[in-house]
Amino acid sequence: MPEPVVMPAAASAPTSLPDLFVAFNGLTVLIVGDVMLDAYVWGKAARLSPEAPVPVVTVSRTEQRLGGAANVALNVQALGATPLLCAVIGDDQGGDQLLELLHTTGLAPDGMVRSSHRPTTVKQRILAHGQQLLRIDSEVETDLNSTENADLTARFEQLLDRADVVVFEDYDKGVLCEASIQHFIGLARQRGIPTVVDPKKKNFLAYRHCTLFKPNLKELREGLGVAFDDADQPAFEAAVARLREMLTPDNVLVTLSERGVFIENGESAKTYLPAHLRSIADVSGAGDTVISIAALCVALGMSAPVTAALANLGGGLVCEQAGVVPIEKSLLLAEAQETGLVL
Repeated sequence: MPEPVVMPAAASAPTSLPDLFVAFNGLTVLIVGDVMLDAYVWGKAARLSPEAPVPVVTVSRTEQRLGGAANVALNVQALGATPLLCAVIGDDQGGDQLLELLHTTGLAPDGMVRSSHRPTTVKQRILAHGQQLLRIDSEVETDLNSTENADLTARFEQLLDRADVVVFEDYDKGVLCEASIQHFIGLARQRGIPTVVDPKKKNFLAYRHCTLFKPNLKELREGLGVAFDDADQPAFEAAVARLREMLTPDNVLVTLSERGVFIENGESAKTYLPAHLRSIADVSGAGDTVISIAALCVALGMSAPVTAALANLGGGLVCEQAGVVPIEKSLLLAEAQETGLVL
């Protein structure tokens, strides 16, 4: 079995919340995976169409936002760290718009590969009166061809030595496959760079020997092919134990929706942290915030309970805002201090 990644010594880890948030500013995070464009159409629906029993939406405004792995990059940037985004997009209008958004938000395009063989993933949401009426997805889920994969690998290898931690942001859109995942994790381990994973079903069991593995309950069930009720703690913990046997991650962090988060590292006691009471507006993008905060904490050698507690707070905060939005660093620090989080 491979040796664990050499992490920063505990003595060098920040010892106060302000110091931790300042330390974020010195980190560089390499994010590899599926990027997407989140498009929004807002309007009013005052009547039904005469052509079909569907509402007619009169458009008042439109907006494009960075989504998927690109939203993780925005969260990393919002926390003060430097994101390096590595992904494949189409040579199409969606790709042009995505690159323009990278430029507008100050994200470097160095790791972006453009392909004429696959479209940029675009998720268009139609909203009226505060409700989402329809979502239209333009995407493919096929694996990269050999040329695309070689180009992605080259970009990853070029960027890796600049990174303090690697985030795998997998949405099952085909950018990551088992071979590339194992190659990338292997390269990171050779350099002592921790790896943090936000998985989906297809490649769930490919992330062997990562530093932190973060599924939600649905992904845990689907990835392992097991069924258990949300409230069945023994069955849940058995699933986590099975996951640990199959992937041997250093840490397992599971988001439990309205019940908070769970984390364990195989050495300390299992930690359950309840969710904080919120006025939930939209859960979209909460997982991106959780993985971003967790990655920075892992890079700094923070304890598993602290990592989970801060990520839990951040995921809840972004749920109070509509749409996919990055975390606000000052609000996260204030809430962490208010809740009495101790490093």
